[in-house]
Amino acid sequence: MACRISELVLGCRDPERLARFWCEVLDFVVLDREDDGTLEIGPRTGFGGLQPTIILTPRDEQAGTSRWHLDLNATDRDQDAELRRLLALGARPADVGQTGDESWHVLSDPEGNEFCLLRRRLDPL
Repeated sequence: MACRISELVLGCRDPERLARFWCEVLDFVVLDREDDGTLEIGPRTGFGGLQPTIILTPRDEQAGTSRWHLDLNATDRDQDAELRRLLALGARPADVGQTGDESWHVLSDPEGNEFCLLRRRLDPL
């Protein structure tokens, strides 16, 4: 049996702000709050389902290019419509050296953490 991703951890300056952003982007809810400001967000079904939860933990250092980022696929609209929605939620285009010929969009969340919006639409399951 192989492993499967159950949680993604992201250090950030303002976990509450990023929780609001990512909950809107992914249709997640806040599942848990810790005394130190750490938040766990995830699908309404909670931890252990088909999608990993995201742990947002307070960290003072600046966001920047990291080794890990999220790749997102729209489930109920095409890529262009989803791009407009993400930008309206506070995402911003990010330049990581793209040529302009890519089939995906590189964006950053409100703290500058990069993620990609892929072209292929996925079944929401």
